[in-house]
Amino acid sequence: LGLACCLLLLLGGSGGPGSRGTPRASWEDEQGPVAVGGPWGRTRYEAMKKHLRAVGALSKQYWQYLVCKVWQKGCEEEEEEEEESSPGPGWSLPLVGQDYLEILSAWYCSFGKCCKTGDCRIVNNITGLEADLNGQLHGQHLAKEVIVRAVQGFLQSPRPQKALVLSFHGWSGTGKNFVARMLASHLYRDGLKSKCVRVFISLFHFPHHKYVDSYKAQLKRQISETLQLCKQSLFIFDEAEKLHFSLLDAIRPFLAHYDDKGQVDYRRSIFLFLSNLGGNTINEVTLDFWRAGRAREEISMEFLEQRLRLELLEPAESGYAHSHLLKENLIDFFVPFLPLEYHHVKLCARDAFLARGLPYTEAVLDEVAKMMVFVPKEEKLFSAQGCKSVSQRINYFLP
Repeated sequence: LGLACCLLLLLGGSGGPGSRGTPRASWEDEQGPVAVGGPWGRTRYEAMKKHLRAVGALSKQYWQYLVCKVWQKGCEEEEEEEEESSPGPGWSLPLVGQDYLEILSAWYCSFGKCCKTGDCRIVNNITGLEADLNGQLHGQHLAKEVIVRAVQGFLQSPRPQKALVLSFHGWSGTGKNFVARMLASHLYRDGLKSKCVRVFISLFHFPHHKYVDSYKAQLKRQISETLQLCKQSLFIFDEAEKLHFSLLDAIRPFLAHYDDKGQVDYRRSIFLFLSNLGGNTINEVTLDFWRAGRAREEISMEFLEQRLRLELLEPAESGYAHSHLLKENLIDFFVPFLPLEYHHVKLCARDAFLARGLPYTEAVLDEVAKMMVFVPKEEKLFSAQGCKSVSQRINYFLP
């Protein structure tokens, strides 16, 4: 009913002025005679009357078109009427009306009522992503720059050679999951709930190594199903360092360069790997810069990425070192998340208060930050938990 009302309002009801049961001729009576030399002129007045009458005649056709477009009903009747009669040449309003119908149809479909795939709910709001990264991700100048450039360049590429693969590294609480959620919310209208987004948590989805063969088949099937549903898909692997290397190798074909052999096209997909691996190397570099009196913003991506890659290649129990992802250079960017300092924690506390619509003072923000543990023991420079648990800690200061 609401949709019908919107349609009638946009198209002028059942015929514009003179609708709601009032004879259309009464509009002319109310306005009085229009002089030939008046501000409208007889020619324009007659043309307007003709247009308004045409709207009334076309209202039923528009409604049938909308029913066909949204509910897939009445399409045969609409086609028959179109064959019998159609608006005359030079009449532009039917096109405008069709635009309105397209807008209404898109609005109706935005609720997921007529969306057969997840693609109709893709938004790819890079401007919003960049703004939120700048405003809400604190202390991560490298991550902001790399993520925006990588994702924007990938989405703008008409024919990417392969899926985009980003690997986030750093201590817990530095923003890896936060950015992954932000990416999902700005690329898809439903965020993490979108059918085009799949999240895998290592110890939750693949807890037992003895079932790894079953996990491999399950993982490949779920990725393939998502790719068939959505041309642009997002896959997030949390705690990636705990994934068995054979699981990483199982998804390798989806990350490699695309060879068109009739299989599902996976070039438009994005893979995110979130890992605590490399956190110590990232922290050591950041601490060295601080001790040398250099700002953390001077840390370059080239310098830190090389150090990070070397640590990941060292033999270890993690699946990264044993998988083909690193050996075949399938990861496009290693994104370092730097350790957070005292003033970054205060900014996280401020954001937590604002998100809940609560008042705060600088003194309260200081108290929240002081509750966190800072390392190393001598300098007490970095928050051991990053900003994790800050939103829970502000409850302590509520009345």
